[in-house]
Amino acid sequence: MENNSLLNYLLFTPLAGALLIMFFPAGKKNLIRYAGLAVSLAAFVVSLFVYAGFNNAVYSFSSFQFEFKYQWIEGLNISYFVGIDGLSLILILLTTFLTPLTLLSTWSSIQNKVKEFTFFMLVLEMGMIGVFVSLDLFLFYIFWEAMLIPMYFIIGIWGGERRIYASIKFFIYTMFGSLLMLVAIIWLAVNASATTGYFTTNLIELYSVAPTLGINIQVYLFLAFAFSFAIKVPLFPLHTWLPDAHVEAPTAGSVILAGVLLKMGTYGLVRFCLPLFPQASVQYAGWIALLAVIGVIYGALVAMVQKDMKKLVAYSSVSHLGFVVLGIFAFTQESMQGAIIQMINHGLSTGALFLMVGFVYERTHTREIARYGGIARIVPVYSTFMMIVTLSSIGLPGLNGFIGEFLILIGSFKSPVLSNWMFTIFAASGVIFAAVYMLWMYQRVFFGPVKDEKLEKLTDMTGTEMFIVASLIVFIVWIGVYPSTFLGLTDTYSASLVNSILNTNGIITK
Repeated sequence: MENNSLLNYLLFTPLAGALLIMFFPAGKKNLIRYAGLAVSLAAFVVSLFVYAGFNNAVYSFSSFQFEFKYQWIEGLNISYFVGIDGLSLILILLTTFLTPLTLLSTWSSIQNKVKEFTFFMLVLEMGMIGVFVSLDLFLFYIFWEAMLIPMYFIIGIWGGERRIYASIKFFIYTMFGSLLMLVAIIWLAVNASATTGYFTTNLIELYSVAPTLGINIQVYLFLAFAFSFAIKVPLFPLHTWLPDAHVEAPTAGSVILAGVLLKMGTYGLVRFCLPLFPQASVQYAGWIALLAVIGVIYGALVAMVQKDMKKLVAYSSVSHLGFVVLGIFAFTQESMQGAIIQMINHGLSTGALFLMVGFVYERTHTREIARYGGIARIVPVYSTFMMIVTLSSIGLPGLNGFIGEFLILIGSFKSPVLSNWMFTIFAASGVIFAAVYMLWMYQRVFFGPVKDEKLEKLTDMTGTEMFIVASLIVFIVWIGVYPSTFLGLTDTYSASLVNSILNTNGIITK
């Protein structure tokens, strides 16, 4: 029997912990770190209870579990309304899993303003969870905006030399898209009131009303929502904030940014754009798929010429997220399942890559590929872990990346909406390019002559570092070998959503 308050515990545990930590003495750094880790672990435990109570029986894309509703702004019929389905559950688990590992990784790298850093990380976790559980569009917007603030400070205070520029660019890009989405939310609620008889931002009610709006209104609203989410993905050509944010952010910021924040864009496309505006989604599917494929190829080609390891991984995100967007707009169950599992895969693999780059940067204070070489002999454990994560990122069969890319490609090829098979062919080239830039980077860093005598004194991974990366590798292998554990959470959701969109557009599949 589900506990309808469980999501409240999940949502407010990080916030309560963050507020409590602000009363700790600033000099007690280890106490603050342990407290932050304990709070994030508590949130992870609550998320496991949610997972244990989740019922994956056949349901429609508009059915949710663990619902909790409280009237918030009565005059506008706005509620604190939360609930989850398979899509939000799998992303919540990713969030609560990555956060404690990320905090653990900062034990030695963050020495300045530890209390403030821990506070912002926990508030960020609360904001991310809030985005995934919100079933009221106004509440969703509040969490979407609230999540910006801690990430802005994490980049701006603990980032690299150009941290102020990167944090402001990140904030302005996302804020611009957010305000466009706010206008669309108000417009949607006002238009829906002609049918409902009252102003509402309740997502479940809007699921039945929004698709009945005229196609012209649907198009405008779809474009406003999609533009906001495309910035967050980021979809080419709205990606230019991402490399700066990743390179200047501290390792912890990069892990959370790649692992969870980028998924909010793809989550928004699946949760809001497709079911609310099914006709407009199909009408613009070809254009968005084209941008996604360009992003796959462009991100990979630019990654090839990077001199900085972190920037290379950042551009690989542009390429990998292009795959996810292509899968979403192919409108087949296989491609949708592939897109959802690839969100998780990217969070695990790219999060692990940023951690590995961060570990070696702490020792050498450089990320320039040309400064390395031959360190496989000096740090064999680090080299082994890095190889596994690299192979995961390029989609080696048996590891997680292969599952997502395979499902996306086969689903896109069968797409009843993307009638041109060239989308799939060009997207598939991204897999080859990924192997080129990732393995080339690995070769230059780990093999050949040692470029600098200082590298001879390089120390291998600590026990804590091995634990952090091994935790990620467990799921990298698990998804690669037995993906049903994770695909099973969203299979009925994907089938229901895709069938609903195709039926609304009168598309009959073979």
